Amino acid sequence: MAGPHLQQPSFLLATLKADCVNKPFVQRCHDLERYIEEFPAKELHGIFPWLVESIFGSLDGIIVGWNLRCLQGKTNPIEYPVALDFLDPSGPMMKLVYKLQAEEYRYDFPVSYLPGPVKASIQEQVLPECSLYHNKVQFPSSGGLGLNLALNPFEYYMFYFAISLITQKNSPVTHHVSPSNSAYFILVDTYLKCFLPTEGSVLPPPYSNPGGAIPSPTPRSPPVPFTSYGMHHTSLLKRHIAHQPSVNADPASQEIWRSETLLQIFVEMWLHHYSLEMYQKMQSPHVKESFKPTEEHVLVVRLLVKHLHAFSNSLKPEPLSPSAHSHTASPLEEFKRVVIPRFVQEKLYIFLQHCFGHWPLDASFRAVLEMWLSYLQPWRYAPEKPPQSAESLPRSVSEKWAAFIQENLLMYTKLFVGFLNRALRTDLVSPKNALMVFRVAKVFAQPNLAEMILKGEQLFLEPELVIPHRQHRLFMTPTLGGSFLSWPPTITDASFKVKSHVYSLEGQDFQYKQMFGTEVRNLVLKLAQLICQAQQTAKSISDHSAETTASQSFFSWFRFTPSEMNGSYTGNDLDEIGHDSIKKTDEYLEKALEYLCQIFKLSEAQLTQMMMKCGTAQDENGKKQLPDCVESEDGLILTPLGRYQIINGLRRFEVQYQGDTELQPIRSYENATLVRLLFRLSSALNERFADQMDALCSREDFVGRLCRYHLTNPYLVQKIRYSPVVKDRTTQNWGPRISLRFLASYRTLLSLLMVYFIASWFCIGPVGCTFIILIGYFLYAVIMTFFSEGWKPHEH
Repeated sequence: MAGPHLQQPSFLLATLKADCVNKPFVQRCHDLERYIEEFPAKELHGIFPWLVESIFGSLDGIIVGWNLRCLQGKTNPIEYPVALDFLDPSGPMMKLVYKLQAEEYRYDFPVSYLPGPVKASIQEQVLPECSLYHNKVQFPSSGGLGLNLALNPFEYYMFYFAISLITQKNSPVTHHVSPSNSAYFILVDTYLKCFLPTEGSVLPPPYSNPGGAIPSPTPRSPPVPFTSYGMHHTSLLKRHIAHQPSVNADPASQEIWRSETLLQIFVEMWLHHYSLEMYQKMQSPHVKESFKPTEEHVLVVRLLVKHLHAFSNSLKPEPLSPSAHSHTASPLEEFKRVVIPRFVQEKLYIFLQHCFGHWPLDASFRAVLEMWLSYLQPWRYAPEKPPQSAESLPRSVSEKWAAFIQENLLMYTKLFVGFLNRALRTDLVSPKNALMVFRVAKVFAQPNLAEMILKGEQLFLEPELVIPHRQHRLFMTPTLGGSFLSWPPTITDASFKVKSHVYSLEGQDFQYKQMFGTEVRNLVLKLAQLICQAQQTAKSISDHSAETTASQSFFSWFRFTPSEMNGSYTGNDLDEIGHDSIKKTDEYLEKALEYLCQIFKLSEAQLTQMMMKCGTAQDENGKKQLPDCVESEDGLILTPLGRYQIINGLRRFEVQYQGDTELQPIRSYENATLVRLLFRLSSALNERFADQMDALCSREDFVGRLCRYHLTNPYLVQKIRYSPVVKDRTTQNWGPRISLRFLASYRTLLSLLMVYFIASWFCIGPVGCTFIILIGYFLYAVIMTFFSEGWKPHEH
């Protein structure tokens, strides 16, 4: 076999690098699987860092690796299953990880690529709170560059896997790639189900040492301690790096070290990009963002949140005897009990706060919204199923979730206010924005949810008895032992737990804004009014589109429509979406308004008053009024309300082209060369036959009416006649004239080609075809003249 011939790891590494160039992907994976089975850990140790980087890409993003985020079954039917099998928890790659884990190898991970708050803390020689970093910081030796973390093979592999979502975000991604179908997304789901199982225990590793078990990482002391620093950081929150505690002091933690490590790595790499201090600074609009999450990043975090709810909800019921609890609960069961409040809550809250405040005001915010709503509804991922009923009534939220709501009060209340502020700045006429408002209102309108949120606010507002100043912070802080099993016992007082939650996230000086207080209620009323206005706007757009469609005729293909002539635009993005989406928008807004009334107990009188206000914004013909303006010496000036109405499409000015239609800018649907040639031809004809056309238009009979209708522009004539700017109207070119510009339209050209094609089918020559077209146009002109009022002879 290959083992006896390749004695040097460097030779094995060179062979693998050559295979990357010369062999296809499937063959390389098969060869790697054989090498992992045949070679000892000592020789595989040298290729492990290179192999991890070749799969997940380099930390600087230059090497893409296997590009798992773009690898999908539809586009890569051969490579996709091979990659998933190779990286499966029981696949060859994890076998290599456990094989190296048994030998207690360590691999350096640069601190400079860690999330911002962690990197800053370590570079300031302050130990981060997360036990994941304890006992791993390695100081550079003499002449060395930078700080590193000494990671075991499992940690090193998962660090690279998790951070590739961040470092590889600029890799080429095609538009048809769906993140939820990518190999990376599937692997995240697979790892979560394997190491955080909702049923049973964590599966044993596929490779075991002769003793029968893979050892968990052992404590390791830093080789170069700093003794001149750390005297000023004696608190629990700012321990010096030189005093790194053992992360595995509790023997019980050995049983689930992979579960705890996986979760900590995912949370740190995906969520811990904003510290509490940084979050407070980010509230200023002048502070530049240091990290911008992508939509794919948020989707992966949502997958983590949903699984953690299912994992936590799979906790076995507590025994009736309290004394039996501590003796019978397994470490995995204890882990389920604390996984969300002690590992996820704070970092997810700060992450969501940043997204709510800095995400663009577009439809991509839907990913953030759904991730937030998933966290707010742990009952959706509970093992018990709701009873099936004939009527699809909303399911009431059980009282057993009151503790979760109280311990996550800010997630419900402050983020709801943040969403209100976003919704007030978006165009609710857009179906996607209307859907987001509907989704939030529907979730918060679940029976009994608003009452439990109100109860949580009441607990927070209860007068404080004796709460030590630092006790709020210590409630969410571990002791020196790094494992979750060494955290302080759960506090049972409900009021104290709510206050601890709020103060630990926002600080002692936080001014809480009640969700059901007057200020937020006024915001809800503003949103309700905007919903009414958006409904009226959508209705106007729908009516306008229907009128435009009904007014179209076959002969309009041969002429400009009025909107094309004057250049006005009164539509919206809904014009391109269709009537079905307009109807859907109205349904979303109507249901959202109904849910808001349920949540905040809005009276029918308040709704009626708002509807009347919205109704006054429409004139007798149902058309929109002008935006809100004030008169000044320079004319109309938009007010802040008027600017808001224009930005959100609630009102707009009727902008129309008021000049000579022959001198309009060339449109995208016109042939530029033909426009110029036809303009020269029509100008020559108008100059040559000006007197004859003027005489014809002055006649009072049918011929005069026909000429006036088709050779004059009544709108332009009236504008020039009554314009205060034009002084000498006798010299203006507003008399009868021939206009040939409509022939330069691609639509007209296409119509003429169709007519010639049909004529040739019936063996009609070009002359006969031209004659038919002229006869048809003449009949159209006669009919339009009969139905028109005619144009009075102009006065010089």
